[in-house]
Amino acid sequence: MRYFLDIAYRGTAFHGWQIQPNAITVQEEINRALSTLLQVNTECLGSGRTDAGVHASQQIAHFDVKQKLDSDQFQYKLNALLPHDISIQRIRLVKDEAHARFDAVSRSYQYHMHKHKNPFKTGLSYLFSRPVDVERIREATELIKSWENFQAFSKVHTDVKTFNCTIHHIDWSESNDSHVFSVSANRFLRGMVRAMVGTLLEIGQNKMSLTDLELVLKSGVRSNAGRSAPPEGLFLSAVEYPKDIYLD
Repeated sequence: MRYFLDIAYRGTAFHGWQIQPNAITVQEEINRALSTLLQVNTECLGSGRTDAGVHASQQIAHFDVKQKLDSDQFQYKLNALLPHDISIQRIRLVKDEAHARFDAVSRSYQYHMHKHKNPFKTGLSYLFSRPVDVERIREATELIKSWENFQAFSKVHTDVKTFNCTIHHIDWSESNDSHVFSVSANRFLRGMVRAMVGTLLEIGQNKMSLTDLELVLKSGVRSNAGRSAPPEGLFLSAVEYPKDIYLD
């Protein structure tokens, strides 16, 4: 039987989601807890990677077991085995062929920034105190939404078949002390959201024009775009699937 784990984690102490040699990762911690609880080597597979220091308010991973679980009891026991910065929010039975990575129809990210030093936001938001023109940024997000090829926002030497992504939603909101960038798409390239944020901040500071942004996107060259925003402000915030894959 196959189950989906709905996972939240603070990524500060981890070298990302995916297992790596000589590094502590979220996937490794969950695999260890699953294997301990089920008393057999068990591995989970996530909807996608998050980089070192990046967080998730919703990451989805699947794992297989031989017998049906008491989801509430299993969730309680699994959380007891996991470190304080990883939490299982829900466990759901899915179809045997359901796949956390390949069946996802949409993924969403949020990038959080705060304008003034705040000890309660350290590690969970990027301190960016310089003023920005939010209207210019919003105009830029409209251009990004209309685009398809995002190679200019991808990490170099990324092994993908296509750099095309379909943006479903994109928004930049501002309050008295914060900015939040939100974006949803069918898929994302490695480093794409942080590159977007860094580039939009340059536009907001009048260091880059909308015409410049269009030229950057057309070029497909990562070095032409803005720098990557730091990882601590980035959250994988939602992963969506077809409703019919769930059995409970």
